[in-house]
Amino acid sequence: MKIAVIGQSLFGQEVYCHLRKEGHEIVGVFTIPDKDGKADPLGLEAEKDGVPVFKFPRWRARGQALPDVVAKYQALGAELNVLPFCSQFIPMEVIDAPQHGSIIYHPSLLPRHRGASAINWTLIHGDKKGGFTIFWADDGLDTGDLLLQKECEVLPDDTVSTLYNRFLYPEGIKGMVEAVRLIAEGKAPRLPQPEEGATYEGIQKKETAKINWDQPAEAIHNWIRGNDKVPGAWTEACGQKLTFFNSTLNTSGLVPEGEDLVIPDARRPGVVTKAGLILFGNDDKMLLVKNMQLEDGKMIPASQFFKGAASSALELTEAELVTAEAVRSVWQRILPNVPEVEDATDFFKSGAASVDVVRLVEEVKELCDGLELENEDVYMATTFGDFIQLLVRKLRGEDEDSECAIDYVEKAVKKLTVRMPHQLFIGGMFVDAEGSKTYDTINPTDGSVICQVSLAQPSDVDKAVAAAKDAFENGLWGKISARDRGRLLYRLADLMEQHQEELATIEALDAGAVYTLALKTHVGMSIQTFRYFAGWCDKIQGCTIPINQARPNRNLTLTRKEPVGVCGIVIPWNYPLMMLSWKTAACLAAGNTVVIKPAQVTPLTALKFAELTLKAGIPKGVINILPGSGSLVGQRLSDHPDVRKIGFTGSTEVGKHIMKSCALSNVKKVSLELGGKSPLIIFADCDLNKAVQMGMSSVFFNKGENCIAAGRLFVENSIHDQFVQKVVEEVKKMKIGNPLDRDTNHGPQNHQAHLKKLLEYCQCGVKEGATLVCGGNQVPRPGFFFEPTVFTDVEDHMFIAKEESFGPIMIISRFADGDVDAVLSRANATEFGLASGVFTRDINKALYVSDKLEAGTVFVNTYNKTDVAAPFGGFKQSGFGKDLGEAALNEYLRIKTVTFEY
Repeated sequence: MKIAVIGQSLFGQEVYCHLRKEGHEIVGVFTIPDKDGKADPLGLEAEKDGVPVFKFPRWRARGQALPDVVAKYQALGAELNVLPFCSQFIPMEVIDAPQHGSIIYHPSLLPRHRGASAINWTLIHGDKKGGFTIFWADDGLDTGDLLLQKECEVLPDDTVSTLYNRFLYPEGIKGMVEAVRLIAEGKAPRLPQPEEGATYEGIQKKETAKINWDQPAEAIHNWIRGNDKVPGAWTEACGQKLTFFNSTLNTSGLVPEGEDLVIPDARRPGVVTKAGLILFGNDDKMLLVKNMQLEDGKMIPASQFFKGAASSALELTEAELVTAEAVRSVWQRILPNVPEVEDATDFFKSGAASVDVVRLVEEVKELCDGLELENEDVYMATTFGDFIQLLVRKLRGEDEDSECAIDYVEKAVKKLTVRMPHQLFIGGMFVDAEGSKTYDTINPTDGSVICQVSLAQPSDVDKAVAAAKDAFENGLWGKISARDRGRLLYRLADLMEQHQEELATIEALDAGAVYTLALKTHVGMSIQTFRYFAGWCDKIQGCTIPINQARPNRNLTLTRKEPVGVCGIVIPWNYPLMMLSWKTAACLAAGNTVVIKPAQVTPLTALKFAELTLKAGIPKGVINILPGSGSLVGQRLSDHPDVRKIGFTGSTEVGKHIMKSCALSNVKKVSLELGGKSPLIIFADCDLNKAVQMGMSSVFFNKGENCIAAGRLFVENSIHDQFVQKVVEEVKKMKIGNPLDRDTNHGPQNHQAHLKKLLEYCQCGVKEGATLVCGGNQVPRPGFFFEPTVFTDVEDHMFIAKEESFGPIMIISRFADGDVDAVLSRANATEFGLASGVFTRDINKALYVSDKLEAGTVFVNTYNKTDVAAPFGGFKQSGFGKDLGEAALNEYLRIKTVTFEY
């Protein structure tokens, strides 16, 4: 069809572009005149395509259409007028001229909210449903026949911007294109608008946006968000006009403690807290306002209202000055009417509009290599000088969330300063434990105290579970789309990657992990895990099932996969961040909220992870982290009636106790990854050099603190002595040292109690008659270092043949040449079944052995080769349930069956 597009803005531009892609001929574009030397995006796009563009300042005079304007329009021969967003009054001589008439986009479900401020009033009235209408234009005000409508849920904290950006903008563009397609196919309906339920509200202006305090908190919240950002709901307080933005009713866990802000006519004074400004309705219920604008136009975090002027200006480095000048050029391009952009130049007072905010943010993000910058930042720093200060703070990593004060412990390590939170993380805030209880976390490299960490109490578990429950049932997390949930997890993975050196350094400090291994595995696989499960978020699907029909009626049965709710995750100390990631990523991808208990001896990467979740924009309460003892925190999580799932990695003994608690409390869903004594069978026909290297890795990887470590090696008799000789030669080459040194490949054991256990384990082996070939002793240096150890002549009845060391101790036993079934019987003669391995060049033997080994994972001619896409979990007393892969999602989902009859 030949189409005339009449309108403006990015929305109009996108509709125009999509209509051209559909093959329609755009015969002309009619948009608004240039403002302050800037052309509207719709007109700019059309001019690039060579489409005639008209910028009439008006179409009518004294109620009559301007003849020359109408003539220019009629000369184009349009068959349809499309008005995606139009602020001008178009005369009926133009509206009725085309063969197919004119269609208009309106951002409400007509007949409700006719008028120019429809989105505002959707929110002000607290509508639970919003949407848009495409209707046939007539001579009334939004009264034409309906062509197409689409609706969406209005979220409790939606603002005009969020509702527009989430649904009205992207779906509205699709809707306009669909409407034109229906017209072209002759299928477009004309449904008369009902007058029942019709409303008309006037344009919201600043003078009419004053807050009425004599109403409930929810109504005040709706008024504030319905006027956010334009025109802005305001009140008078402290002798000036204050405008409020970013309001929420989600005040779970907030205590109104702070400095009172007296507001005339309000039932109670507001309270300025660390989280923002708490306000009260006439029902004494609370709402929270996070940002406010002062009378001079300056936007500030509400929590900063009584703190006066901001901290002193940063002194910029030479590189930062270069960046500032590049950003100045961006401002200059966006504000062509400003002769020279100076520090005092105000972005909005210089003529910038909301579309320019988007352009500024995107150009600066591109200039600064994807720096996290939001539209909100422009509103918070409207002058060029303030904007540069904000930008530089972000680039330096000093831009902490004003709503969450973080008390860091800082350490200078290898030319890197690491900043480590050390408090509990509950409801999006770092807080002290009940009674301000703390404990020391120890650096295993030298036994020194890294810092004091808050020690969670059972009452803290209750607070964290309440925050997670509220976030699941009432918060944004359960209301955003699965795709948006994935986007947040991708952003979190990106932030983990940006901080990977810091995270790896903390793992080395707190867990003794060798830095290079921590960077690749502890942190690297954590990042991969979050990216993998982020991709699953919008692919969790049910199915339809054919069932016996209830004749003469028919039935439809379908299944839904739903999150279970609040999950408790208890993680071990050997891979602090990676074990957290393996479980948490799947848990969050499924849509749950979580309370995480890191191991008491290794809490610091979990708390750094908590900080990154704030930067990623994960809603408050979704993730909560409680360092503390298993007997208190882990037990309370297992017993808590509001926790619906426990994921645990640790010892079999504790796993059994957790399983019992989960059953007795509320029959929680539970998955357990427990102890192991993984057999590795090495046949004489293997690639011996590879078997030696992989055998070394199977035992000594991560200092032996590895759940799937080969707890016992069975070596075929004919190559046994040669294998042992080569292993000992390789052990002697290992460098034991500071895990932060890049050439170290064997660091300290995780903590002192574990070191003591390994010494006792070796003493037991010697006492029972096994041959200690090398190692078995503590390294004579500060810290918890243990020598890589090799035992041979280990017989099946010995303690070290049956029990896991969880350390760098290789247990070697012989088996007779060619006796495959006998060695399989010995390998399976254990109550554990986490992993296993086999080395052979014989494919038939490899398949046979892998089939017979009773373990959740079998490695063939490799070892430790786990991947985020491959399910991981044990058999027998090594537990049940899976981490990683699609299978892991099922641990955090429940299946609901829905049957219809029709």
